[in-house]
Amino acid sequence: MVPAALPWPVPVRGPANAGFIPAADRAAAAWNAPLPPGWTPTPFREFVLKVASRCNLDCDYCYVYHLADQSWRAQPRFMTDETAAATADRVAEHVRTHELEFVNFRLHGGEPLLAGQDRLRRIVRILRERLTPLTEVTVTVQTNGVLLDEPMAAFLLKEDIGVGISLDGDRYANDLHRTYADGRSSYDEVVAAIRMMQRPEFRSHFLGLLCTIQLEADPAQVWGELLRLGVEGADFLLPHGTWENPPPGLTPGDGRTPYADWLIPLFDSWFDAPIRQLSVRTFESLVHLLLGGVGAHESFGLAPVALVVVESDGSYEQVDTLKAVGQGAAASGRTVFTDPLDALFDVPAFVQRQLGLHGLSAECHRCEVVATCGAGLFPHRYRPGGGFTNPTVFCADQYALIVHIQRRVEEALERRGTTLAAVRAG
Repeated sequence: MVPAALPWPVPVRGPANAGFIPAADRAAAAWNAPLPPGWTPTPFREFVLKVASRCNLDCDYCYVYHLADQSWRAQPRFMTDETAAATADRVAEHVRTHELEFVNFRLHGGEPLLAGQDRLRRIVRILRERLTPLTEVTVTVQTNGVLLDEPMAAFLLKEDIGVGISLDGDRYANDLHRTYADGRSSYDEVVAAIRMMQRPEFRSHFLGLLCTIQLEADPAQVWGELLRLGVEGADFLLPHGTWENPPPGLTPGDGRTPYADWLIPLFDSWFDAPIRQLSVRTFESLVHLLLGGVGAHESFGLAPVALVVVESDGSYEQVDTLKAVGQGAAASGRTVFTDPLDALFDVPAFVQRQLGLHGLSAECHRCEVVATCGAGLFPHRYRPGGGFTNPTVFCADQYALIVHIQRRVEEALERRGTTLAAVRAG
């Protein structure tokens, strides 16, 4: 049983001594429905820090600036040293409480490189000075690439910060939406940044590309561009939408699967390549899950999500893509200055994202690919009256893609004299 809808704003902050209430008890009270026997919350290990709340591009699909939530307007332009220190102290508290062996920080925005080298250096050093005595610390940055010149690349290397770059494919695909406010292309600058990070002295810290799917773009051209660029890793992201406001080109229930149709030829090219030139996280994650693995991808599988966003003012948020849902949908009502991270287990949506199958809709329970699909990215499940207890708005697409990949995997295993069931059984 799950609540029919999860309203926001979230419930008011608990009592002053709430930090002493076991996290599982707090989660049960927040969920207001029975939890699986023996279930306990998963400590947070992934922290997205909004070090800059503004951007130098004007991508018209951006969930921060162009969708339902406009809270960025009230955020400080940059995260201060005081906010970074309070964040580090809360994470350190969480590490000690739960004996965590590692934590990951992702510097994000807006455009995080707008914060500049000096500010970024101070933030990263605050994090490491307060946390490396306690646990392993990894820091990465996700950038649009236009400020990623040689001095910035050298700085990121020196500070041991991994670099991901956003590019939607070839020039045509990228310039459909990833432009400056005056409509100028960002493509040449981003490709120059990619080439910079591929140089021998920087290559160790280049993590790859994030590509948002554009149905108007030719997937073969996009794939060809990724191969031409010679990047080692990429991931394809679905554009954001909900049942209330569907993503571009999608009409739920009309029987079409445009996003699966776009991705399937790319999967086949990737899967059939005699030498795999490119790591694609979505494809690898889905194959891993189909073979019986445990999910490590926020959009797929039933593994608990252990991610928290910290805004530039120090407020905790749920996954920031919830800004696509509605004003305040990502808010938690808690901050690094007033609340321990365990206080987030008072927030129903944080709990739901860790419940696995127990937190999904009855329709998902009946689906034969639910263990792989996992109902999709949390914001994409939203529907008025049903909250987030729904299949993803991409349900038909994800089903078609997963079934196709499963068939290809089964065929490959059959040629090797085994079966998918045998592999899953160990």
